[in-house]
Amino acid sequence: MVEGGKRRLGERLRALRESGISGEPVTQGVVAGAFKKSVPLVSSWEKGKAVPSEEWLNAYARLFASPRSYVDGHPRLLPLEDLHDEELDRFEQLFRELMQLRSVSVPVGAPAAPQNDELTTRSPWEGMWHFADRSPITLVCARLPAELRASEAYTSPESPDYVELYAYSDLDALMELYGHVYAANPGVMVHRKLADELNQSDVTNHLVLLGGVDWNPMTRRVMKSLDLPVAQDRREGNDPDVGSFRVRDENGSSTVFRSKLEGAAPDQRLTEDVAQFCRAPNPFNRKRSVTICNGNYGRGTYAAVRTLTDPRFRDRNRAYIEQRYRPEDAYSILARANIVAGEVITPDWTRDGTVLHEWSNAA
Repeated sequence: MVEGGKRRLGERLRALRESGISGEPVTQGVVAGAFKKSVPLVSSWEKGKAVPSEEWLNAYARLFASPRSYVDGHPRLLPLEDLHDEELDRFEQLFRELMQLRSVSVPVGAPAAPQNDELTTRSPWEGMWHFADRSPITLVCARLPAELRASEAYTSPESPDYVELYAYSDLDALMELYGHVYAANPGVMVHRKLADELNQSDVTNHLVLLGGVDWNPMTRRVMKSLDLPVAQDRREGNDPDVGSFRVRDENGSSTVFRSKLEGAAPDQRLTEDVAQFCRAPNPFNRKRSVTICNGNYGRGTYAAVRTLTDPRFRDRNRAYIEQRYRPEDAYSILARANIVAGEVITPDWTRDGTVLHEWSNAA
């Protein structure tokens, strides 16, 4: 299956080159010149002896999406932001097709190839946190309520001890994710913002929302606009009030997934949370995506992030998604997140009993 996948991908790359740019076939030397790579490397891709990384399939799609990629005998690789609307549509169609062919060319769980420009078959920034169109990314956290901050001295811009991040909730999730997103998208602007400080530019980027509906109004608004069958019950802070997700079925009845606490207040301990990972087209800009990492408590939000950043689990969880959904699909996964001695155990979606509920709009 893998060898056949490599062959089909190579045949498609050769067909693209032979179909050419503006109907004129181009040589392997033209492709190599546009990519600033060697002709033998391009040849190895076409013969199925090596598999181009996501980065180079992105380059292929850009190269053959625009007639302006080859002018007066000189190849060039246009930035995505310079593509016209029709060219951008062609790019997205090509890139999706090539990535689908690649998905059956690389075995699930295969180790990364040596990082050599002529031999590499994987880009170091492949993964669910890499956004191939190189558009800006906005990470959004809720503002921590004033009554939960230890001291106003750290949250007032006029204070000598002012710390901007002190006002952010879900800091562990934010710090975990920011580094991964920044590394996975070299040269791309990555912003972190509080939900009550967003502007039009922020919300029309690739949008990543951290935290639940209790404090993050943008999570609440986006979940509603996506018309998910999953809702999150707001916690009021009462003793018996345990965080929960509520799933409605076609008959209008609901199933509730609650977190688990041990002990009595004020010494309660969280032993199991519910973590939600949701990805969909951004309702404010359909050309971009929105991702929600959410939990009934902060541990669940952190677990949702770790599902696709933890090196021990991220590859199998990524494969789980890629085998079920297309990039343009909207989907939501609720998973069990165990807490042991205060530490989050990263959910493994491939393990029986971990996924509590799954939904998508895929046909």
